[in-house]
Amino acid sequence: MLRHAIAPTARYTKASHDVVRHPRLSSDAKILLLYVQGLPEGPTYKPLSELAQKLGIKGRAYQKAKEQLVEHGYVHEWRSQGGGGRWLTEQLVANNPLTSEQAGHLRETSPTAAPPPSRRFPTVGEPTARTVGGYQPVEDHSDKTTPHPPSEPEPTPGPAPEPTPTTPAPDPTQLARAERVLLSLRHTRRELHLGVQEARALAVEAVKWLERGLTESDLRHALLAERPENGVRSAVGFLRHRLIQKLPELRLPSLPHQPQPVRELLECKGPGGKHVFRPLADETECAPCRRSAAQAPLHGAPAPEPDRIPWRERIARISGTSASLPARQ
Repeated sequence: MLRHAIAPTARYTKASHDVVRHPRLSSDAKILLLYVQGLPEGPTYKPLSELAQKLGIKGRAYQKAKEQLVEHGYVHEWRSQGGGGRWLTEQLVANNPLTSEQAGHLRETSPTAAPPPSRRFPTVGEPTARTVGGYQPVEDHSDKTTPHPPSEPEPTPGPAPEPTPTTPAPDPTQLARAERVLLSLRHTRRELHLGVQEARALAVEAVKWLERGLTESDLRHALLAERPENGVRSAVGFLRHRLIQKLPELRLPSLPHQPQPVRELLECKGPGGKHVFRPLADETECAPCRRSAAQAPLHGAPAPEPDRIPWRERIARISGTSASLPARQ
């Protein structure tokens, strides 16, 4: 084997032989670890998965590489719940294997510092002060007394603050109903499991749905519909967002129905015998008379009935004989 190597003078990363020649780390795990070591000093606010995507390590390959780095102490993670119910994940990547205790101590003392290299166990130094070039600290003279302290400005009278409208307290019965609905969500989706205190805090927002005329079934259906593609990381944050953002509009009360007054009976002025009808508006004829008057121009006037001819005369006309009866003998 021929070997030709030129040591770079810039843009290079120092890699330990323990990492490069590690027998139980895959090539993806080694490349990902070396890539992180080459980043600028200081905390990196991008997750390890996003850095792996830049190297083309995705999906199952990334999961396998991360499992190897975690197993051998090069990657450590901590999950905590911050304000608003959101879960946060902190990651620590080291160029030397660390135990859980060493990684936790490094996180507590100096999250931005990296452990100095060592052969077996890295030593964790004391946290150092952050240096900023070209900045001179300003001296604080607040504890010193002066012979003539500055006079305080006189307060200028301003407009009186407007009284804030007080929101009426929700009905305890409605709060109990809303809390019961929130606690029942875990029976359908385990990721929406809530504690009693969490359900009581969210019931203040959920009771607004019940006050707007929705039933408990409608509220439960609205909270369970449209499951997120990536799942629910925080049940409290997810439900609070859905209760506030999807609050239905306030239903206005409907006006009572007023029946139309019943009109009195009128005598019909149309043809035919005397009869009465109940008008709907200002008509003076009943519906049959108006219908007959409307159809008369279309069909014309009715033809007069022909005179009735006795049957004897009709038979005589057909047979050509006289229609007179024969004289009796």
